[in-house]
Amino acid sequence: MATETKTKWAIEADYYQACNCDYGCPCEFQAPPSMGYCDGLGAWNIKGGKFGDVSLNGLGFGFALKSPGALHEGNLTLALFIDEKASEEQRDSILQICSGQHGGMPFEIIAQLVGNMLEPQIVSFAFDGEGRNSSVKLGDKLSMAFAPIKNPVTGEPEAVRIEHETGFIFQGADVVSAEVCEVSIDGLNFSWPGKNGFVTQVSYAN
Repeated sequence: MATETKTKWAIEADYYQACNCDYGCPCEFQAPPSMGYCDGLGAWNIKGGKFGDVSLNGLGFGFALKSPGALHEGNLTLALFIDEKASEEQRDSILQICSGQHGGMPFEIIAQLVGNMLEPQIVSFAFDGEGRNSSVKLGDKLSMAFAPIKNPVTGEPEAVRIEHETGFIFQGADVVSAEVCEVSIDGLNFSWPGKNGFVTQVSYAN
């Protein structure tokens, strides 16, 4: 019986996430999404990464998804976005990592939840990494822009963090306001300004 060969991979990246939930995202607390369903975006700016002998340094990749209920219930519609700077070999490496077939969190879990995988989007990536004021643009198809959550009384910016030691996408992140959270491609089209956002750094490997 043939044994599937798995390639070793590892990624360190800045990670940005926005969705239609209220600040902090109840999904992080094992509660239903704020609206009962999830529209979400995420993007990784790879600072250091390898898939086998293939370097992924300096590339970006991301996703847009729609879930009819809580994420763990599955049947996600999902599209991957890959940096147009990636060579064919690098592009294939990112797709293989995201497929979950080589193991490693969070992709081995996410891959099992997808019911409708859309065509990958090959686009330019622009990251402006300014902490709680960061922004991300993936061509003209996906945008996220963040700002600190404002105190409702004083209007002053708040520094809020979440620590989730068993989180599978991140274990800790700054909680921010996603002033822009929008995607427009065939099969996924939404905009949720002023909802939940996360900004953090992650380290993954299989």
